[in-house]
Amino acid sequence: MEVDTPNVLEVRNLQVNLNTGTGLVSLLEPVHFQLGKGRVFGLVGESGSGKSITCKAILQLLDQRRMEVSGSVRLNGRELGSLSSEEMRCIRGKEIGCIMQNPMNAFTPVFTIGAQFIETLRTHTGLSKRQARERATAALADMNLPEPGKLMRMYPFQLSGGMLQRVMIAISMCLQPALVIADEPTTALDVVNQLKVLRELDRLRMEYGTSILLVSHDLGVISQMADEVAVMYKGNIVEQAEVYELFNNPQHKYTRELLQARPRSSKALSPL
Repeated sequence: MEVDTPNVLEVRNLQVNLNTGTGLVSLLEPVHFQLGKGRVFGLVGESGSGKSITCKAILQLLDQRRMEVSGSVRLNGRELGSLSSEEMRCIRGKEIGCIMQNPMNAFTPVFTIGAQFIETLRTHTGLSKRQARERATAALADMNLPEPGKLMRMYPFQLSGGMLQRVMIAISMCLQPALVIADEPTTALDVVNQLKVLRELDRLRMEYGTSILLVSHDLGVISQMADEVAVMYKGNIVEQAEVYELFNNPQHKYTRELLQARPRSSKALSPL
């Protein structure tokens, strides 16, 4: 049962330990953050800092045989840790959308884009196959993808990374989730496709009030999109602040090192 709360996502004391057989190794120290409706929360840090582990723990996608997860994750006031696997499968996709860093791995290679889009819509809605097809085709057109009817009959390997990312965003926009977790959504893309993906994410937030947990090591992306930023280092959040405060007045040594490591000659993407 949902309760009235100003925050879409609340994470408290989230911790992950790896069972090595000879003992527990901490992968994620207790982390805390919250995300309001229609807000973008940026999670930054170097590779291996714990960003993706945090996302997978929220989604309950970690291997429970090897990982011990503790703490509280609430979505619109509803505790996710107490839900069954079947209930979480209903949450993922419908209430929490996911946009992965490697879009090719997010789709099954032996099924067409249309078959996977339609199956996802019908799993989470009461649409007929015809209705789902019409909605999917319209959603692809809204993403400014060329020839959406033809694209529905294509296989994932026939699309570029940028196109696949926009297909994932189109699915999210159809289901209108309360939260989207975007884990390095622009990593494998050129600058032009980065800008397209970021603009569509921003449209998802503006049109539907969707909150976005944006994971990236690209500080340029974070500076454009995020309202608030948390910096992760060795499984800890070492600093958290509003985006302008963090970039203009970083407090932690590691945050300052990250900002100083940015290429001086690189140009920021155009405003969204």
